Amino acid sequence: MVIEVAVRAEAALGEAPTWDHASGTLLWVDVLASEVHRHSPARGDDAVLEVPQHVGAAKPRSRGGLVLNLRDGIALLDRDGTRTWLVYWAREGVRGNDAAVDPAGRLWAGTMRYDEEPDGWLARVEPSGDAKVVLDKVGVSNGIGWSPDSTLMYYIDSAERRIDVLDYDRDTGEATNRRPLARVHRGLPDGLTVDASGAVWVALFGGAAVHRYTPAGELDLELELPVGQPTACCFGGPDFTDLYVTSARTGLSGDALSELAGSVLVLPGVGEGLPSNAFAG
Repeated sequence: MVIEVAVRAEAALGEAPTWDHASGTLLWVDVLASEVHRHSPARGDDAVLEVPQHVGAAKPRSRGGLVLNLRDGIALLDRDGTRTWLVYWAREGVRGNDAAVDPAGRLWAGTMRYDEEPDGWLARVEPSGDAKVVLDKVGVSNGIGWSPDSTLMYYIDSAERRIDVLDYDRDTGEATNRRPLARVHRGLPDGLTVDASGAVWVALFGGAAVHRYTPAGELDLELELPVGQPTACCFGGPDFTDLYVTSARTGLSGDALSELAGSVLVLPGVGEGLPSNAFAG
């Protein structure tokens, strides 16, 4: 296994890597720096866009531009830089965290309290801006993904130290029958991605690794990383075979603060992923 540095950075809280296959670039954010990054492997650069609030995730839109999970709600960012609120749900002490776009083009956006008390939520946001809270009393809303056949949805509340699975209806967007898929005993489960075989890859914050779980919840691969706080992962590259992993420096000092903490890593050819979905709004 080869581990390379895709972007050498000192992100306080790198998160939410997403391969934008329309442009052949990697979107990722530094939550606490209020930055949206776009890395081009072809050019070898990493463009940075500053936004006015902490940003948990940035995802491509089918009509161009981005949808952002900001501190106070969901915003649309047009190609010309115009930013408008799609959903505004500001609450004292709460910010947006991870988000994902489902196979039908809806945005699933999680929130969390800064003090990590269980008062966050996971909401389903339609392209029209209609939003529904699907899960409440969430501690640290993180990884979200779907099985290749769009019948299952995976979800992580890091505070629960487990990966959950729900039954998912693509037509209605309903996610029901939440149950544990696997419990995590190394670090905290953070962001996730689902590969073409239906396996779930999970970044372990504080665990210095990415773990892969079968659809039955069995741990079948452990990838050791040179960063102590990997935060999330996604597949990218021309054939979706390269695994990109974001990481964080926040809370680290001394020997625990490695040289690559806060960088984006890439593991070429380690698996076979699926194209990401674009938000239809």
